[in-house]
Amino acid sequence: MLSISSCYYDRASLVYPQTTCDLTKVTYSISVTGILHASCYSCHSGNASAGAGVVLDNYNAVKKYVTNGQLMNSINHTGGIPGMPLSGSQLSSCEISTIQKWISNGTPNN
Repeated sequence: MLSISSCYYDRASLVYPQTTCDLTKVTYSISVTGILHASCYSCHSGNASAGAGVVLDNYNAVKKYVTNGQLMNSINHTGGIPGMPLSGSQLSSCEISTIQKWISNGTPNN
C-alpha cells in the first residue's frame, strides 16, 4: 500500500513564525546591555584581559567605543577592525538595529 500525506506544518510561516524587531522602546539598561551581556561580556567585561583591554560592561566604556566608531564597525564587520563576536556569528540584524537605534537616539544612559 502506498499512502501519500503531507505534514500539517507545510508552510514555513507556521513552522518558523516571523518575529518583529521592536525598536520603539530601546534603552541602554535593558536593550543594549542585554545584547552586550549575551554576546560580549564573556570577553569584554571586568578587566577584559581576553578582549584586548576593551571593556563593554558599563555605560561610559560603551559610550567611548560608540564615539570613536569602533562599536558599530566591529559588530557590522566593517572599518578594518576585527568583526565581533570574534570566532562567532555576527549579531542578528535586529540586535544590530537595536544598538544603532540607541546610538541614533543620542546614546542616552537610560
